[in-house]
Formats: sequence, C-alpha cells, structure tokens
Amino acid sequence: MPRVLFNTNKKTFAEMTFKLLYLILFLPVLFVFSACDDTVEPGPEPAPRRPQNLAEYRLTTDGLKNYFTDAGYFDVGVAIEPRDLDNPTSVALIRRHFNSITAENAMKWDALQPTEGNFRWTNADRIVNFAVANGMRVRGHTLIWHNQTPAWVFQHNGQTASREVLLQRLRNHVTAVVSRYRGQVYAWDVVNEVIDNGSGFYRGSPWFNILGEDFIFEAFRAARLADPNAKLFYNDYRETDPVKREKIFQLISRLRAEGLIDGMGMQGHWNVDWPSSTHLIDAINRYSSLGLEIHITELDVSIYTSSSAPAQAFTQEVALRQRAAYSRFFGVFRRHRDQITNVTFWGVHDGVSWLNNWPVTGRADHPLLFDRNHNPKEAYFGIINF
Repeated sequence: MPRVLFNTNKKTFAEMTFKLLYLILFLPVLFVFSACDDTVEPGPEPAPRRPQNLAEYRLTTDGLKNYFTDAGYFDVGVAIEPRDLDNPTSVALIRRHFNSITAENAMKWDALQPTEGNFRWTNADRIVNFAVANGMRVRGHTLIWHNQTPAWVFQHNGQTASREVLLQRLRNHVTAVVSRYRGQVYAWDVVNEVIDNGSGFYRGSPWFNILGEDFIFEAFRAARLADPNAKLFYNDYRETDPVKREKIFQLISRLRAEGLIDGMGMQGHWNVDWPSSTHLIDAINRYSSLGLEIHITELDVSIYTSSSAPAQAFTQEVALRQRAAYSRFFGVFRRHRDQITNVTFWGVHDGVSWLNNWPVTGRADHPLLFDRNHNPKEAYFGIINF
C-alpha cells in the first residue's frame, strides 16, 4: 500500500491546529511570568564606587575604618598629641577615619612621671577620654624605652642606681600606669626597641647596663599583673631586616614561652623603596608563627630613601611613587588579614610628622596619607581602591 503522508481526518487536523496556536500565543506569556517569579535569587549588587580624587572624597563621609575594619580586615589607628584635639579639622579627620588611638608621646615615662612619684595624667587622660567618648580603642605606648626616660630613673643618691632600686622603680611605674588605664587601654607596647641594630643582641641602654635582660621580662610580668586582660606587645623598628628579625624572634619566643606576650608590634617606619614585599611577608609570617597578633604600630612612608638625602619637593611624581609604595604595603596587609589586627599611622597629617626636621634639620617630609591641609593624598586613594 502507498504511505499516507497526511492524516486527512478533520477532527485530528483541527486538534493539531489548536495546540499549535496555543503554543504560539501563550508560551511567551508563561516565559515572562517565569522570569518575574520572585523566587529567583537576585544577583549581587555592585560595590559602591570609592573616591578616586579629592572632589569625590568630599562627596562621602566614609573613611579608612569603613574600608578596612567594616570590611573585615583590621582596625585602623592614628597616633595623636593633645594639640590635635585642639584643632577642629584634625578632630573631624580623626573621627572620620580611625577607630584606634595611640598617644604619640603622652604616655611615655618623661610625660607621665617626670620626677619620682609625681605623676602627670592630664594629657594621657584627655586622649583616653576622647577615644572612649568616640568609641575608639586605645593602644598604650610605651612603658619601657631607652629614650624619653628621665635621668633620675637611673640614679640614686648621686650615683648609678642599684639593681634593686631600678627594678622597684620599673615595677612601680608599670603598675601605676597600666592600673590607671585598666579596662580602657586594650593593648600595651610594654617594651620598645631593645634589640641592637648591629652585631650585638641587646641595645646597650642604661636599662640593660644595670639590669641585663631582666628588665624586659620584669616589665612584662608587672604589666600582666596590673591588667591580665590587656594585650601585651613587644615593639621595634627595622623589624623586617632578616638579621634583626631573627634576634627579635628569639626574644619574643622566650616571652611567649612564659605566657608574657600576646603580640608583635612592627613599627613600619619605612620609605618609598623599602622594605621589599618579600622581607615584609617573611617577617609577618615569622612573628605570627608563635601565635602572636601582629600590629603595624607606627606606620609612615618617607619620601626619602636615605637618612642624609637633601630636601626635595613633593611633586606629582613623588606622590605617585609614594602611592605605589603604600599600595604595595597595604596589599600585603590585606592578604595577611588573619595575622594583622591593627594598622596605626604615626601622625594625623604630614605637618605634624616626627620626620619633619629629622634626621636632617630643616628637611620637610611627607610620609602620611593626609597633607598639611588635612586633604587626602594620592597614597590615600591608592590604598582604598582595591
């Protein structure tokens, strides 16, 4: 029989025609309703654009603490002086950008106890009270240091103080200071800069000359007793140098073994060329291998790569070079967010930096994120745009 190519049954043909028209007319409608179904998960909203320049910066109130702490990285701090609290523009900048405060000088021995037993708390109290009133954490700096310690500390009855006298003075001072701010200062730089930069192990300071290394351990013990909940740090510079790093590591390993230390303070007094990312990463990993928190405690990035370099203008070329350095350092910090819990800048703006006139008299530096007019520099925009 010949094949039947078409079914000539009228009822079957009509049914097929109806179904075809149904599909043509109603499938697009079904597709639209399906696309509008509220059970479909929306895609992620794009991250808000961060300021790229001064004009855009002035259109937002966000600051460093929003870009880093709120985003799950680390606290962002600043070292201040009482004079900064007298300047409304500085106060506004501090409130906008920082959630951690360090007293740059007001908690050092010569500021707190210039003569034996006579404590002057006014400036330190003012800084702590400002921080507390503004919901900021406080890092205490510093209890024991070879600088800014009055001469009387090391003398007694016209002679060099005995071991016993100096140890008691150390304990009295540490106990008095830490106890006063117990519950308000969450972290202390207990001992500062005791490792030698040269071939020796310890710096030859009056502390070491009279007490040997015992002053280091006794300071930490006194601080721990005065506030068991405070985090205790050893703090030093040139901390990324491989040779000095290993000496620091030996010291903090012993402190850690006695349960006397909680963190390593890497000062971060760097410049636009130094340190290398490799040395920085190696230092972070080495110190944190002991289970210690890492704080970058005194960050600034000098435009000078030599301590004797002559003064130079802060040109756009220099600004971009500094931006690249800051961006590189902060790239490392972000990648090590599980180890680094605080990054503190050593000064509010360039005009108050300790690097002005030091180490070269008359030489201005520009090492911070904000210029002398409190405006953000290229380096600021470099570190927030990631």
